[in-house]
Amino acid sequence: MKKIPKSELKDFLDEKAALYEQPKFIETDPVQIPHLFTQKEDIEIAGFLTATISWGNRKSILTNAHKLMNLLGNSPYDFVMEHKEDDLEKLEGFVHRTFNSTDLTYFITALRHIYTKYGDMEAFFTQYKAKNDLQNAIHHFKQAFFSLPHLTRTEKHISDPHKNSAAKRINMFLRWMVRNAKAGVDLGIWESLSPSQLSCPLDVHSGNVARKLGLLKRKQNDGKALQELDTTLRKYDSTDPVKYDYALFGLGVFEKF
Repeated sequence: MKKIPKSELKDFLDEKAALYEQPKFIETDPVQIPHLFTQKEDIEIAGFLTATISWGNRKSILTNAHKLMNLLGNSPYDFVMEHKEDDLEKLEGFVHRTFNSTDLTYFITALRHIYTKYGDMEAFFTQYKAKNDLQNAIHHFKQAFFSLPHLTRTEKHISDPHKNSAAKRINMFLRWMVRNAKAGVDLGIWESLSPSQLSCPLDVHSGNVARKLGLLKRKQNDGKALQELDTTLRKYDSTDPVKYDYALFGLGVFEKF
């Protein structure tokens, strides 16, 4: 593909974002898992757990996310809030890459703690939101999430922006929860937060495309790169900068840009 002139870049990105933010996107994407549910808490928990294991082969992510929902009796909120010790034993053997049943068991316990203490996940993130982004809220969420006794190894499954992480998976989860559902992909169930506060789920694909388009100079996909990309994308659309995640992802994965 030939280089896009700077003057045409916004139109190009808007066009690609609209092209990929379509219901058919769901067919091959982990966002299909929270779409299985209608209750707010089920959507949140399904989305959060699915986002947590969303790295590696996409087919494997989908297989294991469906398996995980089955283990939770396809009622994730009921399982989180009502589980007994022997229910957790049924999770034995679950594994997705380095996320195993020990991690999953802690995640279920910690989620119950979050819902019991804060009401729900939206309330927590709203409490710690900053005016322009949610990276500080992610940091506080990780602290609260790991406030119960746990193995240190489990902490790696939630990233911390304060440690210069791009926190790709949890930013993707927040996109699912906050962005408007009208295009049929994101779920838009958190109305107390604004799409303008979201950050792009920065990964290898979106990072490489962003660099090729001149949207990002930093070479590592870390917290500083995310800040740079966010700043650039907000110039194109300050109210909904993360819609461009569809353009960057689609160009990278589907068009091999």
